[in-house]
Parts: sequence; structure tokens; C-alpha cells
Amino acid sequence: MTNLLLVFAALLLLAVLVSSLAHRTVLSTAALFLLGGFLLGDGIGDVITLGPDDEIVNTLAELALFAVLFTDGMHAGWKDLRSAWRLPGRALGWGLPLTLLITAVLAHYVVGLGWVESLLIAAVLTPTDPVFAAALVGNEKVPPRLRHLLNVESGVNDGLVLPFVIVFLAVAQGSDDLHIGTLGAELAGGLAIGVAVPLAALALERTRLFAVSPKYKPLNALAIGLLVLALAHATHGNLFLAAFAAGVTVATVGDQYKESFEEFGELIAELLKLAALLVFGALLSPTFLGDVGWAGWVFAVLALVVARPVAIWVSFLRSGLTAREQGAVMWFGPKGFASVVYGLIVLKSGISAADEIFHLVAATIALSILAHSSTDVIVARGFDDEREVPAWFGRSRNGTDAAPPAKQSEQSEQSEHPDP
Repeated sequence: MTNLLLVFAALLLLAVLVSSLAHRTVLSTAALFLLGGFLLGDGIGDVITLGPDDEIVNTLAELALFAVLFTDGMHAGWKDLRSAWRLPGRALGWGLPLTLLITAVLAHYVVGLGWVESLLIAAVLTPTDPVFAAALVGNEKVPPRLRHLLNVESGVNDGLVLPFVIVFLAVAQGSDDLHIGTLGAELAGGLAIGVAVPLAALALERTRLFAVSPKYKPLNALAIGLLVLALAHATHGNLFLAAFAAGVTVATVGDQYKESFEEFGELIAELLKLAALLVFGALLSPTFLGDVGWAGWVFAVLALVVARPVAIWVSFLRSGLTAREQGAVMWFGPKGFASVVYGLIVLKSGISAADEIFHLVAATIALSILAHSSTDVIVARGFDDEREVPAWFGRSRNGTDAAPPAKQSEQSEQSEHPDP
């Protein structure tokens, strides 16, 4: 633990010192921590010695995903979700099952897994996390509907995919009881906790008995998040659905706390994310990566460049997205903390293909982190350049000036999100 803390502190200082450069180039702090863990982990530096069964691996991945989903949820309220449901609905209603099916086909024919195991690994790898596309999601020059789409999709699909993971895992174990009722209770419990706790906490704050000083406003949202986390753990509610629902509820009911918590909360999520990446990188020893095999690496590449891009392309036909926007959605579907958590669940299940599935999951996630966290600046810069084109540059055929790009985007966004 001492070595882990020392390495994390040193890498964190280095990340801070190069952060300005990282925001302008392909240099990525996420990749820095992943590579740091790899180089200092078992088999190379031997400074950090961890195994997949160590509790700290699962705990950090779980906490990082919870924090990310909570802060993501605070970027949108229920009103925003209702008025802008069409694009996330396409991604979740069509893109998610298509990605799962294409990934399963790749796992079956490229790696040779059985169909049940192929569906299981596909469910593990289908969730998306735009954490590694921070320059894209956090750039105000990127169309709001695109940022909204990626945030909502990533917040909801973790909870939607979990039942598939549990069901396919139960089938792989040969269980006759798929625990559908238990799964439904976990999802409903997570949603209820995520909505009820913020509502109760913010209602108490509005009574005459309580008042929050400006200094403690950021801690109010933090306390709500911690309480949601604790209650979800205690009641076996779905942690990830609870986190996103809590963030959305705070954004809907307590705007002032959303604003005061935003910067503070994102720093907490960033710290947990980097710690989880360091630990995950330490698992990827040369021996571990060598055991993936050439077929496994081919599958990992195809899972990134074929499965989601094809599924999103089909799902967003005639959606109104520009080619640049659709290309960004197709590319930025990185596999992150949800896949790590679900992969660890499979590893601990004891099924015959558990070890092989975890190796494939880890290889895919590692490639995704390196690829997506290093290209977010490039893609975001393309939107910057697009917005900075002068209005006189685009002239219509009849000689009149075309609308400025920003105005065109606003008109497109309004047409894309009609009132229900």
C-alpha cells in the first residue's frame, strides 16, 4: 500500500506539471497513469504488486465509476433529458443491442468462444464511458447535443447492461434460476435511492431548521453522493444507476449546489479515475498481455473499430447529425470502469472461460484508453476549427450569405430536440 501511494503521488505531481501541455496535445494523463502502472507493476518494475483478486482493484474501479456517473448526471436535469431524448434514445435503443450482438459475433468467430460466453463478454464491453474523451465532452465549442448524447448514454447504459451480464453469467454457470426478480429489485432500488435521497436532503435544507453556509455548499452534494453510495451498498441497489439518478436529481432540484459542486466534484472523480487506472495498469504485466494471444488482440481491435462504429452508423441513419458529429459518436465509445467492474465479476464467478474473458476485456480496455484518451483533443479541435470558419466563407448559390456556423448549429439543435 505504501508503494502504491508513493507511485500515485509522484505520477499525480507529474500529471499536474504537464496538464497544460496535455490539454493542447495528444498527451493524456489517463494514458500516463495506465502506462505508469504497467511499467511499475508486476513483471517489470515490481514496485506495485497486485492481482485481479485484490479488493483494492474492484473497490477503486467501483468508486471511480460511481463518482464519474454522479458528476455526469449533474450536467443535465430531468427537463433536459425529457426535451432531448431522441438522440440518446437511438444510442440506447438501437446502438446498445447492436453493439452487443456485433461484439458477440466477433468473440465467437475470431476468438472461438461459445455463444453464451460470447454474449457475456459482449455485455461486459458494451457500456461506454466518455471519461477518456474529456476534451470533447467538456469543450463548449462542441455542439451541446453531442455532449449531451455522450453523457446521457454513458450514464444510463451501465445500468441497462448489468442485467444482461448477470443473466448470461448465470446461463454460463448452468444455473436454472436467472434471478430476474432480484435484478429488477436491484435496478428499481438503485433508481429509488438515487432520486429519494437528494430530494429528501434538499427538502430538509429548505426548512427553517437548516441553512447551508456558502463555504459548505460543495460538501452538500458530496454528502448526498456518499449517502447514496452507502445506502445502495447496504440495500444491494444498483450503484451505477443510483449514482446517475442522484446527479440528475441534484441538477434538477438544487441548481445552486450543482454549480458549487461542479469543479470540486470533477476533481474528486478525476483523482479516483487516475487511481483506478494506475491499479488497472499494474495488472497488465507482460506475461498477462502475452497470454491474450494474437486472436485476442485482433478481437480487441475489432471491438473498438468495428462493433460500435457499425452499430452507431446504423442507429443514426437519417438522424440529422452532421458527418463530423456522427463520426465522433461512432469513435468515442471507450470501454472503461463499468467494463472493469463487470470483468472482475466474471473473473470471480468461477466459470471455465472466466480467465480468458478477463484477459480479452483487459486488453480491449487498455487499447481503448490509449486510443480514445489520446484522440479527444484532435476531434475536439476539429469542432473548434469548424466553429471559427467566418460567416462570409459559406455563401449560398444565389449569392446571399449563409448563416454563421454557430447559428446553423443552434437551428439544428432546436430541430433535433422538439418538445414532446
